[in-house]
Amino acid sequence: MWTIAYHSGTLIVRGAAVSDLPDGFIHDDRISAPRGPAWQYASVVLQARAQGRPYTDEARQWLPLDDLVHTAPRTPRDYQRAAVDAWKASGRKGIVVLPTGTGKSFVAELAIAESRRPTLIIAPTLDLVGQWHSRMSAVFSGAIGLMGGGHHEIERITVSTYDSAHLHLHRYGDRFGLIVFDEVHHLPAPAYLAAAEGAMAPFRLGLTATLEREDDRQELLQAACGEVVYRRGITELSGEYLAEYETIRLSVVLSEQEHHEYTAARKVYTDFIRSEGISMRSPRGWQNFLSAAARSRAGRAAFKGYQTYKRIAHGTERKLDLLSALLDDEAGRRTIIFTHDNATAYRVSREFLIPCITHQTDLKERKGYLASFESGELPILVTSRVLNEGVDLPTAEVAVVLSGTGTVREHVQRLGRILRPGEGKRAVLYELVTKDTTEEFTSNRRRKHDAYQRQ
Repeated sequence: MWTIAYHSGTLIVRGAAVSDLPDGFIHDDRISAPRGPAWQYASVVLQARAQGRPYTDEARQWLPLDDLVHTAPRTPRDYQRAAVDAWKASGRKGIVVLPTGTGKSFVAELAIAESRRPTLIIAPTLDLVGQWHSRMSAVFSGAIGLMGGGHHEIERITVSTYDSAHLHLHRYGDRFGLIVFDEVHHLPAPAYLAAAEGAMAPFRLGLTATLEREDDRQELLQAACGEVVYRRGITELSGEYLAEYETIRLSVVLSEQEHHEYTAARKVYTDFIRSEGISMRSPRGWQNFLSAAARSRAGRAAFKGYQTYKRIAHGTERKLDLLSALLDDEAGRRTIIFTHDNATAYRVSREFLIPCITHQTDLKERKGYLASFESGELPILVTSRVLNEGVDLPTAEVAVVLSGTGTVREHVQRLGRILRPGEGKRAVLYELVTKDTTEEFTSNRRRKHDAYQRQ
């Protein structure tokens, strides 16, 4: 007789031999029984059944939600229905990739309603947690729990931040039969993965618009969440389910003085990395540079040079002149200006008298700005990187990217901010690039996505 138990993120299977259990189990001499990761719960039960072994399940602390009522007054779109069906066909485990604005949360609603299991929804930010909590409260019967932001309430449907799940999931890993990972590309962080592996839930759904990561750690998601079971892209859904859009790349040139300062600062930086034998193309190139830069005066000068040439390329006066012209051209349209750094965002805010949102912005002030943007009272916002994801701005029509990283994810996320459909809406993303600088390389890297290749 096997006895399956749960303890602080691990499964204990008394009466079993390690050879009879799935990968990841070891014999723990302290308890004289095999012990392994909790996410293998379903595999252990299925293996016991396949081998005809009697077992007692003392691990699972959930029951089906037979009285769950789903009251959403919506009919699934064809791709939403197809996504849920593909997830169910894969054993109710896997990742759905859909563009921003196409209703990924409704896919989760359907999965919860049709699985009828206690559910934990994990999201990366408090803003998203609040959105999920409000939505779940509106469409499901019963109280909705909340972990994060000073709350610690566990209900049969509970919403949590990734940070709170990391801290507490080992205590509640036996309470949920389904876990929904919103923005699942955050999950490969080591601490988050460990928490996910410490939960027993046999049903798992990952949601994202941008799965791929620069470090390729998305490959680690299979055990914790499953494979990609359904994927649709921006180009497939634009026009019918997303706004029609265009992307326009505009180039500016440095002034003679800016070019001189840019070239001198970049030379200090490149001379140093060459002298140190640092390859910035390697996965640890940036970390190696920072480590070397901290050890000498030349290194600190190189780091200052790096900051200087980036600042010049990101915030050249001619970019701001072009921004002024674009704002005149798009007057009256809801516009978000994106920058790579806070300094440039604050500069744009001061010079154009535009409200600015960064990670330093007070939550109440941020909510006020976003509400005024949606109402049209403040039709233009400037932000560094905090609005890349985790915010719903359906009225946004224009994005102006003054600067950013070379990651495809960030660029697609910024495009996604303006793609919510609307009657007669045509979205446009302007990307401002400084010629004959590293920004051209950065722009080419981040545009390697089909959303930018069709035009």
